Amino acid sequence: MLDLSNVSAPIEHANGLPNACYIDDNVYQHEQDTLFRNNWAAIGFGKDIASVGMIKPLSFLGIPMIMVRTQAGDINVFQNVCRHRGMILIDEPQQLRGPITCPYHAWSYDLDGNLRKTPHIGGPNIDTLDSVQHCDYSLNKVRSHVWNDIVFVNVGGDAPEFSMQMTDLIDRWREFDQPIYHGGADSSFSFDLDCNWKLAVENYCEAYHLPFIHPALNSYSRLEDHYNILDHDNYAGQGTTVYAPQVSDTGARFPTFEKLSSKWDTGAEYVALFPNVLLGVHKDHYFNILLTPDGTGRTHEQIELYYTDPVALGDEYAEMRANNARMWRAVFAEDISVVEGMQKGRRAPAYDGGKFSAVMDESTYHFHKWVARELSA
Repeated sequence: MLDLSNVSAPIEHANGLPNACYIDDNVYQHEQDTLFRNNWAAIGFGKDIASVGMIKPLSFLGIPMIMVRTQAGDINVFQNVCRHRGMILIDEPQQLRGPITCPYHAWSYDLDGNLRKTPHIGGPNIDTLDSVQHCDYSLNKVRSHVWNDIVFVNVGGDAPEFSMQMTDLIDRWREFDQPIYHGGADSSFSFDLDCNWKLAVENYCEAYHLPFIHPALNSYSRLEDHYNILDHDNYAGQGTTVYAPQVSDTGARFPTFEKLSSKWDTGAEYVALFPNVLLGVHKDHYFNILLTPDGTGRTHEQIELYYTDPVALGDEYAEMRANNARMWRAVFAEDISVVEGMQKGRRAPAYDGGKFSAVMDESTYHFHKWVARELSA
């Protein structure tokens, strides 16, 4: 059993998570069974199933799932298995033109998961059977919630309601509770990282590394302009009072969110929502990052950029969107060698989790304490 007691000591005396939390398969499985299963974790984006009947299969915690857009425009998440013989229902993203139909015996379900047809179940051309009442065999629903186009699930089913658990962050960014619009193909990109997922979170939480890893970003959003965000147990990050990148040679700007307070004229904030979401808010655009762990030493990082007004999706802003995407891709790419280098370092047996700066590492320490608490519960 891991001894994580020193992780939660006061920051001046604490050590970070031990090496086993990054390289041990048993610890990784324990994470899957606890902090990913018991909390609200992200599995995808609404923009990937934008229209009614669009459906996307995925795997989360080893469970086959589907996300589907309903007739009402909502998103449902189900286990991706037929209630008859456990056959996988959907094997690739697609636009459905009818019900969700099992390829094995053609049992079919509507977009809300209700069983609608069971062909020949009672014999040739007999589609009903007293012992199989359709109302008893809907698809197994996964508890889910959509916030800012991110699809979250709580597999364990016992977490507080999403809006209750995330109240602090929702309130903090209440001004941004407005429609957002995905920027299109060039506003979507990804990286496959040779590191444990936690290192991507830790790196994102702090601004300490800006001058050394992100010199271009630090030129217009300097280290000394940043502050730590530590409002609540389940998120942490950093903000800046000065964010003014140049995405157009003419000085043109994207449309901004409506009625923002003056704080956001030049400010921006970046928060890790535990366990696996990284968020960035600015007056004129928003980004969501989904981290998908793949064992102890691999992480898929999916980045999606959103804008405040459909006007920003037009041809007039195409070059600016491309410039903005290139800028963020370059920033996130600069982090790759860092997180992968830290993963390699976790093979050093004498490394004890490291020493925190009580000033500069508060947000990373905050995340380590959360992980330690969840693993010890």
